[in-house]
Amino acid sequence: MSEDFDPVGFLERAVETPSHEDVSAMRDLLVAELEGEGLDVDIDEAGNTLASKEGPENGPHVVLNTHIDTVPPHIPPERDGNVLRGRGSCDAKGPLAVLLAAFFAVEPERGRLTLAVTPDEETDSTGAHHLALDADYYVVGEPTELDVCTAARGRFQGTVTLSGVAAHAAEPESGVSAIQGAAAALRAVETFDEAHGPGVHAALGAPTLTATTIEGGEATNQIPAECSFVIDRRSVPPETAEGFFAALREHLRAAVPDDVDVTVTPQERTTPFLEAFATPEDSDVVAALTDAGAGEVRPFGAATESSYFANDAPTVVFGPGYLADDEGAVAHAEREYVDLPEVREGAEIATAALRELLA
Repeated sequence: MSEDFDPVGFLERAVETPSHEDVSAMRDLLVAELEGEGLDVDIDEAGNTLASKEGPENGPHVVLNTHIDTVPPHIPPERDGNVLRGRGSCDAKGPLAVLLAAFFAVEPERGRLTLAVTPDEETDSTGAHHLALDADYYVVGEPTELDVCTAARGRFQGTVTLSGVAAHAAEPESGVSAIQGAAAALRAVETFDEAHGPGVHAALGAPTLTATTIEGGEATNQIPAECSFVIDRRSVPPETAEGFFAALREHLRAAVPDDVDVTVTPQERTTPFLEAFATPEDSDVVAALTDAGAGEVRPFGAATESSYFANDAPTVVFGPGYLADDEGAVAHAEREYVDLPEVREGAEIATAALRELLA
């Protein structure tokens, strides 16, 4: 690593800097670190922070990616021996510190090394969607306990709306109950994967489809004209968002009585849904990280911006920290923390892996 860069010191400053509502101060901190190492920094129109190093010979293009935004609320850092607590300590300022240390330490002998840090992974992912880097490998920083994660489920969300005809509850036969239509649709949700699902993925297992909220009706003495529920889809390859919603519409329409209208509306987004991805476990980037001392090769437990990169090149997720531990949630939780020896070890592993890829 660069003798002047301390990943733990940077991480403490990063966690001290709020980035749950506005990433400007955190981005300024990152830019200052990069410019302090004599690097040219570009902030693109989507708010991504970009810096690159070129080797003297042709070779692979390796991209290091993570994000600087966090979920609310801001939780200031608290050092407890070898543990740093606070918002972003593991998701994802700890991984950022690891990748930044490796980026500073490695001078490519061939190829190109790019740091691409996005501003809004926790919300709309407009930064990641804007990137077009034409890389050969991507390493995405997220809390993996220093394991190498080669796959992750995607996440789609939509609303199913059932429309009938309102009537007095004393004469239910004079109307068409949207709630009865919703009951049929909810039963059909449970059978969707048997009829239309992508099957069980070798690494990620089976997809899930769950109704999460429901609302309907306007009066306690009225047959409701409308009822809707939200569905949460955790997808596996090769399922796409477009294919899923088309199949769900067909499946629900067949299951719901003809006199009830059914619409399936995907969640409004300015960017594509985060789809599932899977990188072959024999990819060079996987071997480089495991050769350098990373842990097991396994799937990641949450959806990430990796799905925007995986169609371009082999993509892995790597970094210090836990999504959850034996006591419960860590990332996004009030008790968020990271083990500082893991941050230092992660920086050493990432540095060694990049040297192997770019030697």
